[in-house]
Amino acid sequence: MKVSKLAANLIGSEIVKIGNEVNDLKAKGAEIANLTIGDLNSNIYPIPAKLKEEIQNAYQNNLTNYPPANGLLSLRKEVSKDLKTRWNLDYSPNDILITAGSRPLIYAVYKTIVDEGDKVVYPIPSWNNNHYAYLTSANAVEVKTTPENNFLPTADDLRPHLEGAVLLALCSPLNPTGTMFTKDQLSEICELVLAENKKRGEDEKPLYLMYDQIYSNLTFGSEHVDPVSLFPEMKEYTVYIDGISKCLAATGVRVGWGFGPVHIMDKMKALLTHVGAWAPKPEQEATAKYYENPDDVNAFVEDFKGKLEASLKVLHAGIQDLKGKGLTVDSIEPMGALYLTIKLDYIGKTKPDGTVIENSSDLVFYLINEAGVALVPFSAFGEDKSEPWFRASVGGLAIDEIEVMMPKLEKALNDLK
Repeated sequence: MKVSKLAANLIGSEIVKIGNEVNDLKAKGAEIANLTIGDLNSNIYPIPAKLKEEIQNAYQNNLTNYPPANGLLSLRKEVSKDLKTRWNLDYSPNDILITAGSRPLIYAVYKTIVDEGDKVVYPIPSWNNNHYAYLTSANAVEVKTTPENNFLPTADDLRPHLEGAVLLALCSPLNPTGTMFTKDQLSEICELVLAENKKRGEDEKPLYLMYDQIYSNLTFGSEHVDPVSLFPEMKEYTVYIDGISKCLAATGVRVGWGFGPVHIMDKMKALLTHVGAWAPKPEQEATAKYYENPDDVNAFVEDFKGKLEASLKVLHAGIQDLKGKGLTVDSIEPMGALYLTIKLDYIGKTKPDGTVIENSSDLVFYLINEAGVALVPFSAFGEDKSEPWFRASVGGLAIDEIEVMMPKLEKALNDLK
């Protein structure tokens, strides 16, 4: 049966494909250490008790009709105050758009800025930019990054590609790597964006920067940096992506917010009225109430990120232990988010049954079946399947589960010849 060209050529999520395999095996009784999804086991990491209470109160009070198209004013006011207190960013409630998590915001940024054939620049690996570029028929320019730079793009990497581009998409801390920009790294990139915009005429579309900082509160020791704090003149070119999904362990609560130039935010709001991507009104009301007490927010975040950091350190130490034993593995010390970047250099090796691990996907499914360990290859984030790098998300496992899986991973890798 015929469908649209867009639908016919749409590529499904490799992460979902791996997740389906994991779920099928679990249904058959297999024990799988699922390090794939950027989600949280809500029994290990529940949302704040006071936030849950406020959500329940909102439903009891029948706040179940439509919210305003750009979000409840009470929530936008609290977000505005939090941005000022936390990052010293001055954005009024009218500059802020509330949606059902960050995905509608990212889609709306692309659809609001990018015309068919427009150049969009983003690094690889990065989350879903390849799919959003496809959905907007953009001319996607993928900038390959290196482990030496923690898989973050440098100004030198980006410089050859920004001429004529309308959107640069960046994320810090980065999904999938858990690494983040330093002040100097981001400053050099912002200087490129400003210099490129100075070349543009009044009738030309600017080069905008989409800055996804959904993990900004989950950093370990390093300080989160953002474009407008570094260069106030970046304010007219920067659209931020943020929300509670990660920092409050609230991935399923679906409250995200974007903020940026009001003419962009207004068009994003208009677009999303036709999509209906609002965060539910009770959850908006509850989030506004919860943010009225910033000490509660900060206390939860500090405790939560401490637990994530502890899990990531255990996983990182486990990989480094395997490296010390002579296995061809490595990992990058985590800086933020939920993720550890792991190198498993076993592509081309032979499995015990005589078949060859031809690419990173083969290795993923081998480890699922033989070690009960599920990872996401960087090919799910735009890299080639020949790359031996993988994302491990610790949000779904307790520390003892990570410790139990390491000997199984070691044995499965040692069985490859």
